[in-house]
Amino acid sequence: MASFVVCVFLLIKFFDNVATERFESLLAERHLQVVTALGNSANDPAAIENLLTDPGYSRPYSGRYWQIEGPDGLMLTSRSLFDTTLPRMTHVSTRPHFWQAEAASGPIRGMREAITFEDGSRYVVSVALSLNDLISERQSMQANIFLAFAIIGVFSIASAVTQVSVILRQLAKVRQDVAHRWDEGETLNADDYPEEVAPFVSDINALLTRNREIVARGRRQAADLAHALKTPSAALRNELDDLSRRTGQTERAREALDRIDAQIVRSLARLRASSSSAMGNLRTDLSASVDRMARLFTSMAAQRDRVLSVDKAIDCAKADNCVVVVDQHDLEEMMGNMLENALKWSQGCIRLSTRLSDDSVEIIIEDDGPGICPDRRQQALQAGARLDTAVPGTGLGLAISSDIAHAYGGSLDLLESEDLGGLMVVIRLPKPNAHVTGLPSAKSDAPAPA
Repeated sequence: MASFVVCVFLLIKFFDNVATERFESLLAERHLQVVTALGNSANDPAAIENLLTDPGYSRPYSGRYWQIEGPDGLMLTSRSLFDTTLPRMTHVSTRPHFWQAEAASGPIRGMREAITFEDGSRYVVSVALSLNDLISERQSMQANIFLAFAIIGVFSIASAVTQVSVILRQLAKVRQDVAHRWDEGETLNADDYPEEVAPFVSDINALLTRNREIVARGRRQAADLAHALKTPSAALRNELDDLSRRTGQTERAREALDRIDAQIVRSLARLRASSSSAMGNLRTDLSASVDRMARLFTSMAAQRDRVLSVDKAIDCAKADNCVVVVDQHDLEEMMGNMLENALKWSQGCIRLSTRLSDDSVEIIIEDDGPGICPDRRQQALQAGARLDTAVPGTGLGLAISSDIAHAYGGSLDLLESEDLGGLMVVIRLPKPNAHVTGLPSAKSDAPAPA
């Protein structure tokens, strides 16, 4: 913008100088005409007027004037000066001299020079022109310059906006494609983008590949760690069993080992869920998982004289209604933990239902047990916070499920069941975004939690 203003200023200054030079060149030409007429007229004013044919010299105050000052006070002037004269100077140079003054017609600019002829006679010849023409020419030039630069500015801005829009459109396409290809586990094709963007696309591909390797490595390390910890934990538990048979005094050690196992389970679950949620291409069929968990826990409930009812209030015929952005193993672990808790505390009825909200799918598990007081529900979501030790367990089911739900951008809330009167657990999980609809469901080889 600053360079644009400087260019306008410099152009105005340049054209002002050009207009001034043209004006002074015209003055010099008219001065030469008067000198020539003076040399050919033998000091006869009528002859001089006949030789200077410009009509402006005859019209009073026309803005075009000439004046001759000769020896012995001789004064010859154009009729356009009428009853006035041009400013006189006591000393006049033999070289052309430009000056400015006010006249009856307005501001004027003139040229004066002392001329000496061959006979030794000396004359001071002056010509003047109104500055109104010069001012009008300058204003016209400035207006044209401003108009030209305004047009250039408009086209430049429009061109810049168009260019930036094209670039941003390409970058927006790259951004959308990055999210889409990340979700699908693919890379970008540099040939699909302009040559200027191709190096950037190649760098993104390298970054996508690197991030996928990091996420996959994290998942493998979590699985390896789980297997590595299970063996010494099982060995310790076996030793405690042997020691219990001999001494019968291992309750505290067993409780400590249970807490360690529970914390390990929770930490590994959080690590696995965080790694899984970063993959982006996870899609799990909720309906299939609900059916699988319903079959498992229906038989378990029957063995304990409980009844499990299932209400899938979601129309799975519509695209993505039954798809959630969660790993299948994590989804079924959350449902299994909550159904297991409901099975422990219920008096006879358990309900598993699903429903849709604006941008998420809700899984609701209710029972007719004692429930949890509102002021203790937050405590129940903390690691190892067992509110009642009458029923065996680690107290980590709610905490683990809550961690998993939050890792995928969802939530887990504890409420009171209006129909059954016991605890109602609401698990909210995100649905796929619009640009990744129709992707295949994520598969997991891990068994459903028992």
